[in-house]
Amino acid sequence: MDHRLKSGLQERFAKERGAYRYPVGGRTRFALVYPNTYFVGMSNLGLHIIYDLLNRRRDTACERFFLPDRTELPRYERTQTPMMSVETQTPLADFAVIGFAVSFEMDYFHLVKILTLSHVRLYASERGARDPLVIAGGPCATFNPEPLAEIVDAFVIGEGEAIVPALMDAYHEGVRAGDDRDSLLHRLAQVPGIYVPALYAPSYDGTGKLAAFTPKEGAPTSVVRQWIENLDAYPAHTVVVTEDTEFNLYLIETARGCGRHCRFCMAGYCFRRPRNRSLALIEEEVRAALPYGKKIGLMGAAISDYPEINALCRSILGEGLSMSVASFRADSVTQELVEALAASGLQTLTLAPEAGSARMRAVINKGIEEHHLFTAIDLGAAAHIPNFKLYIMVGLPFEEDADIAAIIDLAERLRLHMDEKGSRGMLTLSVNPFVPKPFTPFQWMPMADKKRLDVVMKTITQALRRHKKIVVNFESPKEALVQAILARGDRRLAQPLIRAAVRRGAKDLISEMRADGLSPDSYLVRAWAIDDLLPWEHLDMGFTKRYLQQEYEKAAALKATPDCFDGCVRCGVCGGKAERTNK
Repeated sequence: MDHRLKSGLQERFAKERGAYRYPVGGRTRFALVYPNTYFVGMSNLGLHIIYDLLNRRRDTACERFFLPDRTELPRYERTQTPMMSVETQTPLADFAVIGFAVSFEMDYFHLVKILTLSHVRLYASERGARDPLVIAGGPCATFNPEPLAEIVDAFVIGEGEAIVPALMDAYHEGVRAGDDRDSLLHRLAQVPGIYVPALYAPSYDGTGKLAAFTPKEGAPTSVVRQWIENLDAYPAHTVVVTEDTEFNLYLIETARGCGRHCRFCMAGYCFRRPRNRSLALIEEEVRAALPYGKKIGLMGAAISDYPEINALCRSILGEGLSMSVASFRADSVTQELVEALAASGLQTLTLAPEAGSARMRAVINKGIEEHHLFTAIDLGAAAHIPNFKLYIMVGLPFEEDADIAAIIDLAERLRLHMDEKGSRGMLTLSVNPFVPKPFTPFQWMPMADKKRLDVVMKTITQALRRHKKIVVNFESPKEALVQAILARGDRRLAQPLIRAAVRRGAKDLISEMRADGLSPDSYLVRAWAIDDLLPWEHLDMGFTKRYLQQEYEKAAALKATPDCFDGCVRCGVCGGKAERTNK
């Protein structure tokens, strides 16, 4: 064990406020792993929520692990030092349970790297009685766990607060009963929201398409996503305060889920229904943040949709604190919110029209019109916010060349409007290739090929290059293609994923797939038929496959879907009579 690495973790822990540390013995040791660096991971609110939830139990001691950064990783590899926890510098392999919080597909490579560095067996089938139980939760685990199904023993499908307590109860019952590993996994599979991939057998036809997905004896036919209805019963805020983090905010969740029905958005479908926390609870959490003197970071799918956002802004500023927001919508942003952000030092107002043309915004059911964008710029300019940023997607279903031209035209007109309003800052376009995701109306659609994305990138950047105050940032098409493979992949990806992670990371995934006879095109550019069996269909999000098909048909017809509303039973999540199956 390298003492320099160990002392670095001790120094990091000493600078934190709010962390837990229990004496060794008496509690089950749970390793909570964020498969990215400490700097990134400590800005993930979900990590704080689960860390606090587990450590409040009398039977569990939860400690944190993160991917070493670029300066630390070579030393871990050179000295063969196993990954160690922040709290007690205990090696990862010494923990009874290892739980990964996976938010992004590209972190799959980091997950494998962490297990490799820690000398934990990579394949679930090779682990025995003395090996840790490896579980995973988070958005990626809920939407499509299959690419990690041969690596992870069990997945949390849904919201952790609704599942993790029952999971740990079942785990401890199994330990007391003397369960062997197989019996323990069968026990865990009976917990609502727990998916144990070893209890399901996929089979493929002669063309490589998924033909059947068969549960073994004792396994449920489908795993139903679990979620909490009353958010006030589960406060969500920063637990461990540190200065060494990406956002350096005190995070507070205002709401969860989104009812806007954007057809590209996996979170909008899989975190239904939309739920708000009470203003009184959030104000209480704001007051609890006062001793730290940090800016409040409000978290939620669309902060401006929070029904009492103006009152909340007044409350935060009235406490002498500043604030920031994760996101807001141009069609619901208020003057008071913009002014509160400006008073907090905000320099860039971010808008997400996603598309340049009204036609494409109708396809994706975005619900934002051009006048909303111009009004938001008016509000920002009046509040002396100098810069504006647009999130744009390209390669969307039904996209035409005219829709790309519309992005350029919209950017130029918004830039001109900024000038007219006296805003001399920058207009930045963050342009991202569309990635079709599971459990959305576009889950059957192909990914735009790299040649198309390269042409679009060149067209947009060259057209806007002449504008000195317009900046275009384009996500790498190569990385987007890998993300799409992992988002829609099946468990045959495990071996190439492991080899790629051990060798060169995401760069090698496609070549490693080809070495195994797997065609990347079958995950990328081939449109799947509506009646194809999809790798994630054994998971139940609460709505039907037919519902998604209807939304796809409405996208093609440019028809709108209204927002969620009280008493709505359209999709089935909120207690409707729709059959709760994906088939």
